[in-house]
Amino acid sequence: MQLGMVGLGRMGGNIVRRLLKAGHDCVVWDRDPAPGQALAQEGARAVDGLRAMVAALDAPRAIWVMLPAGAATEEALAELAALLTPGDVAIDGGNSFWKDGVRRGAMLRAKGLHFLDIGTSGGVWGLARGYSLMVGGEAAAVERLDPIFRALAPGKGAAVPTPGRDGLDPRPEEGYVHCGPNGAGHYVKMVHNGIEYGMMQAMAEGLDLMAHADSEALPPEHRLTLNLPDITEGWRRGSVVASWLLDLTAQALAADPKLEDYSGHVSDSGEGRWTVQAAVETAVPATVLSAALWARFASRDEDRFSGKALSAMRKGFGGHLEPKKG
Repeated sequence: MQLGMVGLGRMGGNIVRRLLKAGHDCVVWDRDPAPGQALAQEGARAVDGLRAMVAALDAPRAIWVMLPAGAATEEALAELAALLTPGDVAIDGGNSFWKDGVRRGAMLRAKGLHFLDIGTSGGVWGLARGYSLMVGGEAAAVERLDPIFRALAPGKGAAVPTPGRDGLDPRPEEGYVHCGPNGAGHYVKMVHNGIEYGMMQAMAEGLDLMAHADSEALPPEHRLTLNLPDITEGWRRGSVVASWLLDLTAQALAADPKLEDYSGHVSDSGEGRWTVQAAVETAVPATVLSAALWARFASRDEDRFSGKALSAMRKGFGGHLEPKKG
């Protein structure tokens, strides 16, 4: 199947590579020609702009925009809206605000086009592990692009079967979900990332507590020197808190037990703020998710082991390099 990919950064480039391995035909473009040239060596067709991409694809087309949320995505979709023809599908696979997905879907439908907002989780490991996809949009467009989603998703083998799912939609078991109409994909991804903040913060605070179990504030007989690389490695096997986040944390601690290479400055990319905003708008208590966001703000001034642990996790799953503190 054909797909155009706009934006060839860490996520966009590896999405193309996974599709190429599955035999799909990918047309690619990035403002920087270098990643497109590299992908052309791997079997993609590189073009020099959106107009050339539209011309290179057969109708009905599908073009995936994988750019930073905000102006870059808005401009690309606006340009595509003027170039595509009725029946074509435009996809926003970045971390856009879900209400923008609702608006963009209405704008493109008015032109006879389809729009999918896709929350994409998998980070720098998606090429090997597959991507968890949270899709919003019209059912017909989602079904037409099923071969693309199936190729990108991890597949059934990524987790043990859930009892009681007989007769239900088989796609979630593969790793991709049609969440609902436009906006639903990015809403679900927003909440996913808010939960991620809370899980990471809980793990980081627990590690911080253990790192200070030998504090001089304690009586000598109550001071404990704990081996965090060994503890997290043991937790990976049979523990209730076993998870991919724990796997990444154990790897970071094995390489750097005191996490001295990490700044402890923890950025937030927007989804956590939007999650808290949605909680306020719906009057849903989200105390853990809110506290995790505040902790990220505090990390930019404080110097704690928990911040370094969060930085290590973000680098592990997303390749995020935190700025050094001033």
